[in-house]
Amino acid sequence: MAAELTETCVRSEQVFDGVLLNVHRDTVRLPDGKQGVREYIRHPGAVVVIAQLPDGHLIFERQFRYPCGRVFIELPAGKIDAGEDIERCARRELLEETGYVADSWRHLGVMHPCIGYSDERIEIFLASGLRHEGASLDDGEYLEIFPMSLDEAEAAVLDGRITDAKTITALFWAAKVLSPA
Repeated sequence: MAAELTETCVRSEQVFDGVLLNVHRDTVRLPDGKQGVREYIRHPGAVVVIAQLPDGHLIFERQFRYPCGRVFIELPAGKIDAGEDIERCARRELLEETGYVADSWRHLGVMHPCIGYSDERIEIFLASGLRHEGASLDDGEYLEIFPMSLDEAEAAVLDGRITDAKTITALFWAAKVLSPA
């Protein structure tokens, strides 16, 4: 049945080559033989980290996100560099943004946040056994780090304080792996 839904590329052109994003416009052959146009963003991928403190709280960040013009509450996350191993990226981002290193790492899954217009994937990790060693933010990166319990975070999703898709998806995973059975 999936073959009956597949679109195939007839022609592809890159219409924007940016620092982070590349925009493409493809002509595709539709399952019925007609042609259509697909515009989409190529993204290098990212990681998100559910970082659990020894007391059970999770590490969150407040960060201004320019496209939406406001501060968001998010879990630590960041872009995968070309050729970078996904766990190495998760370790790097956790240390850079929060100053923590973890003794234990577990890959939980992957999410695709914008399937209608981007090939971005976000790899979800759980980090525990945390020790603070000191943050080293990238130039131009400004964050506020704070702890929140899983229950508080779930309430923040339900009342609209947390709307970031990667954070909501990661919290779904956290509820499954951190809550008592």
